[in-house]
Amino acid sequence: MTKFQTYETAWCPGCGNFAILNALKTALEELGKEPHEVLMAAGIGQAAKTPQYISANSFCGLHGRSLPAAVAAKIANKDLTVIVDTGDGDSYGEGGNHFIHNIRRNVDITHFVHDNQIYGLTKGQASPTTATGHVTGVQTDGNHNEPINPLLLAIVSGAGFVARAYSGDREHLISVMKEAITYPGYALVDIFQPCPSFNKVNTNAYYKERIYRLDDSYDPSNKMSAMEKAMELGDTLPIGVIYKELKPTFHEKNKVLSKGEALIDIKRDPDVINKLINEFV
Repeated sequence: MTKFQTYETAWCPGCGNFAILNALKTALEELGKEPHEVLMAAGIGQAAKTPQYISANSFCGLHGRSLPAAVAAKIANKDLTVIVDTGDGDSYGEGGNHFIHNIRRNVDITHFVHDNQIYGLTKGQASPTTATGHVTGVQTDGNHNEPINPLLLAIVSGAGFVARAYSGDREHLISVMKEAITYPGYALVDIFQPCPSFNKVNTNAYYKERIYRLDDSYDPSNKMSAMEKAMELGDTLPIGVIYKELKPTFHEKNKVLSKGEALIDIKRDPDVINKLINEFV
């Protein structure tokens, strides 16, 4: 009997989210995780519904606000496996500020971004990763904005683990997910996934013509090479671990947390708490 259960979804037929959910379930089970050990956090969007479809602890918050909740949970309970599972709009648009500054903190969480390069829940307007010139039902004369490059942004902001995967390559996706979950620190995996309802450009056929796996000859510890790979967004699209560096985590750098005791286990004195509260009355 499998440990993690998945449930009926509200996604469109052919959506890449199905494959990502299935891969996540498999990755967690292969790592030996139990549902009670895992917290899934998300904001708003089609991808952000993922925590509702798997039998783990879940937090679904405001648009773009999944990272603060995930970070707070991990700081309070270091033994939780904390995963943020949400979309490119939620993570890089509304949540862009949290994305950058939580990289700097390096709390030990895993961030899976379902990147379909469109806003799927709100019917197909351009997202932060939509290509310039991409025509949508809202941007009828084409998207005028430059797309952000989340991998490059993460690397230059100081992230220690930056990867890309593709929902159509199950074996590889599971492998990258497992490596990201076990990485000690903040780990980003940007996952290309088709949106068959609202993105008729970035289809499975589009990805399969361009995607290739990074092989053993590639060195993910070379930051300059990693930035070059992150900027490879034309006729070829590399997938795999783009950059990896071991760095001190938030817990290791914090005077209290570095002692090893989880905040939830520290004895609290109600008199001290009430005294502090009364100072503001």
